[in-house]
Amino acid sequence: MADDLDELHAQAGLALLVADPGLVVFDGKVPDGALPPYVLVYTTVERPAGEMGVANALDGLSATVTATWYCHCVGESAAAARAVAMRVSRALLDRRPTIAGRACGLIRQGEMTPPNRDETTGRLVMDLVAVYHLTTTP
Repeated sequence: MADDLDELHAQAGLALLVADPGLVVFDGKVPDGALPPYVLVYTTVERPAGEMGVANALDGLSATVTATWYCHCVGESAAAARAVAMRVSRALLDRRPTIAGRACGLIRQGEMTPPNRDETTGRLVMDLVAVYHLTTTP
């Protein structure tokens, strides 16, 4: 069941991103030959302990889940990377997805990096990383 729950959380954010027809979204891997602009998303799903896990069950079992989407906003320039980041923000920030059997909070933005130059493929791309979090409880 945990694996299904993890994937439901991952898909909640990905579905919001994919719903923007102007945003090219890759889940964990960029296909060969793909050209910017696009967003490459890595997702983690955690069950925090202590204060963050306020909804943990009386029997001590983990109940709170936090999904995090690391969105690599890629463009051919810093401005293009920021434009992708703005679309990502519109798709995720302050949204409340639906996950069956879970009470979902609002998606919040975490850290953001400035655009970073990458010329390892022989062509310049700029990669800005924006991080978004969602906490859910049973």
